[in-house]
Amino acid sequence: MKPGKKSILLSLIAVLILIFFLFDLSRFFDFAYIKSQQTSLSTFVENNLWLSTGIYFTVYVVSTGLSLPGAAVLTLLGGALFGTLTGSIVVSFASTFGATLAFWVARYIARGFVSRRFSRLLEPINDGIARDGIFYLLTLRLIPLFPFFAINLVMGVTNMPVRTYYWVSQLGMLPATIIYVNAGTQLAALESTQDILSPALLGSLALLGIFPWIARFAVKVVQRERIYRKFSKPSQFDRNLIVIGAGAGGLVTAYIAAAVKAKVTLIEKNKMGGDCLNTGCVPSKALIRTSRFLSDTRNAEQLGIRKTEVEFDFPQIMQRVHDTIKKIEPHDSVERYEKLGVECISGTAKLTSPWEVEINGQRLTAPNIVLATGGRPKIPDIPGINDVQPLTSDTLWELDELPPRLLILGAGAIACELGQCFNQFGSQVTIALRGEQILSREDSDAAQLVADRLSNEGIDIRYAHKPKEFRKTDHGFEMVASHNGDQVVVGFDRLLVATGRIANLEGLGLEQLGIDTQDRDLLEVDRFLQTRCPNILACGDLVGPHQFTHAAGHQAWYAAVNALFGKVKKFAVDHRYIPFTTYTSPEVARIGLNEKEASAKGIRYEVTRYDLSDLDRAITDATDYGMVKVLTVPGKDSILGVTLVGAHASDMLAEFALAMRHGLGLNKILGTIHAYPTFPEANKFAAGEWKRAHAPEKLLKWVEKYHRWRRGEKQDATSPQPANEVTPDK
Repeated sequence: MKPGKKSILLSLIAVLILIFFLFDLSRFFDFAYIKSQQTSLSTFVENNLWLSTGIYFTVYVVSTGLSLPGAAVLTLLGGALFGTLTGSIVVSFASTFGATLAFWVARYIARGFVSRRFSRLLEPINDGIARDGIFYLLTLRLIPLFPFFAINLVMGVTNMPVRTYYWVSQLGMLPATIIYVNAGTQLAALESTQDILSPALLGSLALLGIFPWIARFAVKVVQRERIYRKFSKPSQFDRNLIVIGAGAGGLVTAYIAAAVKAKVTLIEKNKMGGDCLNTGCVPSKALIRTSRFLSDTRNAEQLGIRKTEVEFDFPQIMQRVHDTIKKIEPHDSVERYEKLGVECISGTAKLTSPWEVEINGQRLTAPNIVLATGGRPKIPDIPGINDVQPLTSDTLWELDELPPRLLILGAGAIACELGQCFNQFGSQVTIALRGEQILSREDSDAAQLVADRLSNEGIDIRYAHKPKEFRKTDHGFEMVASHNGDQVVVGFDRLLVATGRIANLEGLGLEQLGIDTQDRDLLEVDRFLQTRCPNILACGDLVGPHQFTHAAGHQAWYAAVNALFGKVKKFAVDHRYIPFTTYTSPEVARIGLNEKEASAKGIRYEVTRYDLSDLDRAITDATDYGMVKVLTVPGKDSILGVTLVGAHASDMLAEFALAMRHGLGLNKILGTIHAYPTFPEANKFAAGEWKRAHAPEKLLKWVEKYHRWRRGEKQDATSPQPANEVTPDK
């Protein structure tokens, strides 16, 4: 609804409420007045049943919709006039219509304002509403101790759907409605509304109010019983925790378990360290380091160097990558973790019951199991793709020869990072994507900065190309794609597929435990990282939503603590402050909301931008390309999200991550001393841009006048004179 229409609606409501109190219409909702008019009203109903029902229904809806007092008295009147059955039906629908009307009015008048001013406070409330809103509302409706008008107004500013609000209110208010309407049939014998609400009745309604939670708990118990009943639970266990998968998630889970003196077994069928060490973060960053050196030598003129000559051998570069892995391997090794107190077993694990794991012919038992088997690259189902022997981020590291023409399918972080690397090594790189923007999760301005750099370096980015077929030719391979209705052919020598990842669910035995894994890219877990079998938890790339090493490590804490201490206290995983980084040149780093996400969620924001072209350190390093973009709550320095693009964006992000995690705003960053000249100074300058945009102009005018007075200058006669100002003439 537009602001003008909102103002009209708000004015209309204010006028109606004003009329209600100005003309003392509340006297018609008084208990004593209703009793005194019972006979005449009953006679009118007998002679005009449908008319009286319509009038009563309308009055009830309007009074409830405007949150006027008197609903209890009107409900009693419904029983007195229409009887228990008819009265309950009429009142039930009238009260629900009125409550939904109040809910709707609150939503359209106040929700936008509340979302803008209190978005960070409202976000966890909306998460709770999405998760348990029906149970919260049903409980509140069943217990008449809570003012129903307040429930209507408060719920209106949340994300609860109108339809859901209606039917839950209809159901939840029905028991109390019947009690009041039935009491109304004895209106003449009642002295006040308090006669209805005896302590016993209030206790009964309170028990009724917690019934949804009892029912929910019962459903969980039944579901759990159905899951567990076909398995025999061991009377005792030989360990406290079994962790399957020794990637980032599994390693951290096992580490925490051992640190709190639990007996923990870690199982890995491949290499310790998982994807991050062996095929992901470590090898890719080693490769990026070499490619950036080559890029620097080719752009040496920017640093005043006339000529540079570099010779390199691609197999030697790949050997350095493998040497780097070996150098870091001890950090994730069996030896290290056994010293920490973790039992490490190599082999393929399979769940035989919710508490038992079979591996290498032996059966291990534990009260809780954590799955951290990670994920793998997803190969799209395109005719002929397997015939061209596609590379993935897992198999790329087996290359010992530089491909002359490299085609990359996909344009996410992996595609852009590796594409830029191979372009620097001399491959003719083509990136083909279905959409119109690389790095599709990022804001368009951030993605465009990277796209422009890739294109300037010679990478051929093919937007809106939908692959139809792959085939072999006399000169290599080719992809047939659809582009704007035309057929396009792209030749290549090697294909790198970087179109997403899928969870490693096969072979774990989840199906026989009743955990569905069919057609799933991720394993489904709740906010405590519990699977359908609550004692089996999962973390990392297996469950998402962020398939990063640091996200897996973050989830691992929750998985370990909930598995070991969940009987006492469980913790819901918090994904609000997960950093994102793409290690292209320039890097893209982000935390919190970007403009795309804020707009999609309907969250109001302000944008502050600082360009690195103005940063002294970036200029001295010839890397003055990029930006700092901060989203804040309108009118406040509270940070909603940050997007950085630049040479050291991943390092600069840490300051914002700390600030957001601990609720620090831009004023705190502005007040922090940064060494000169450094890249993190850009964070402070961005905060300064925000401060400048929110400078108190009126106050500064008075300050300016004060300085003029101190200089002895006469004040401008047209300027506003502050009260009790001492002028030179005085």
